[in-house]
Amino acid sequence: MTSTADASSNNRALKDLKKDLKEELESLTTEAFRPELADIDRLPTLDIARLMNAEDTTVPAAVAARLPEISAAIDALAARMARGGRLVYAGAGTPGRLGVLDASECPPTFNTDPARVVGVIAGGPAAMVTSVEGAEDSRELAADDLDALGVTALDTVVGVSASGRTPYAIGAVEHARAQGALTIGLSCNAHSALAAAADHGIEIVVGPELLTGSTRLKAGTAQKLVLNMLSTITMIRLGKTYGNLMVDVRASNEKLRARSRRIVALATGAGDEEIEAALAATDGETKNAILVVLGGVDGPTAARLLAESDGHLRAALAAAPH
Repeated sequence: MTSTADASSNNRALKDLKKDLKEELESLTTEAFRPELADIDRLPTLDIARLMNAEDTTVPAAVAARLPEISAAIDALAARMARGGRLVYAGAGTPGRLGVLDASECPPTFNTDPARVVGVIAGGPAAMVTSVEGAEDSRELAADDLDALGVTALDTVVGVSASGRTPYAIGAVEHARAQGALTIGLSCNAHSALAAAADHGIEIVVGPELLTGSTRLKAGTAQKLVLNMLSTITMIRLGKTYGNLMVDVRASNEKLRARSRRIVALATGAGDEEIEAALAATDGETKNAILVVLGGVDGPTAARLLAESDGHLRAALAAAPH
């Protein structure tokens, strides 16, 4: 039976916790109230749209201010992935969904194994479409999710949180770092606990939102821009592109097959018949077909040269007889 004294103590602790959380949220730039927008609901729709558009134009500049930190994180990430490591995004709510989205787009874009770039979200797959109450407050849940993936020192874990204080994201970074993994903390507030916990802290300070605390707006846009950079530039470094062409695209439907043919044409200048022959000789592999055309080799030789060059088309071309 709980004594009156115990109940009183628990109530005081709960009050203190709520007070601390309130003060913490009030100190965050992303949670700040903007009195000049207090009557936004009374404005014409076009005026609100103009306000939102003007807000969004400030995001790229905030990202630009952190390009050195972003670039350093990408170089470290690409080095790990070149040795066979994985990229794992971890977050709750909107940041978690953005991580899952970015991860899910890597296989069709860069022909990566789905297990190489992974997104985990507090509350599991159900949290992609509905809120899972309390999941974001658990550091232990983040550790369990990473343990289920078998995170090792070869991997890179990116904790994503607009506030920079979400326990799930911080817990993921702390647990990953304890396993020897590379860690990146992406937040939208300065001096965040998430950035401090990571090897590479990236803080994109976009300022208060149009709707107070609605961090799916500017903060979400900033996070999406940075995640685009992390995955895309890493894949460029890993040889997944040739110039600005997606030569590792997986031609899994008719649209992508047409894109594959176009990529071979842009890279080689070859005619339709030569392109079709090269794709037939390489089982539809775009990168291999380019090597067949430009390197003057057959399909098996193209596959061997690319394997010996770790998938880098320029290196394989340099090693080709022609």
